[in-house]
Amino acid sequence: MSDIDSAPIPQGELALQTIAMPKDTNANGDIFGGWLLSQMDIAGSITATEVAGGRVATVAIDGMAFLTPVHVGAVVSCYCDVLEIGRSSIRIVVEVWINSKHDGDPLKVTEGEFVFVAIDEKGRTRAINP
Repeated sequence: MSDIDSAPIPQGELALQTIAMPKDTNANGDIFGGWLLSQMDIAGSITATEVAGGRVATVAIDGMAFLTPVHVGAVVSCYCDVLEIGRSSIRIVVEVWINSKHDGDPLKVTEGEFVFVAIDEKGRTRAINP
């Protein structure tokens, strides 16, 4: 996984975009980190499913660090960049970006490396067809 940085533009392709809602807040009124992680997992699985040509399962998440709180009403954008495709696994970096509440500039919220494994209809690992 690359170091978390303040690059002005997201890396990878837009995989998921949603709006942070009041029901997704923690006790401080900011968006709950677990909700963000869930959105990242969904975005990564969308990309991994396309790469694998079918069903996938998340098997690992590495290197999460939250850089800034997410406010209610923020448009949350998840970008995915495929790092590696193995025999049955796919490593993807998922970045989360929002637009600043103050000036509308894009802000990087977090990133994480997700590993997915292609599985068959019985839930067993299967090879990814090139």
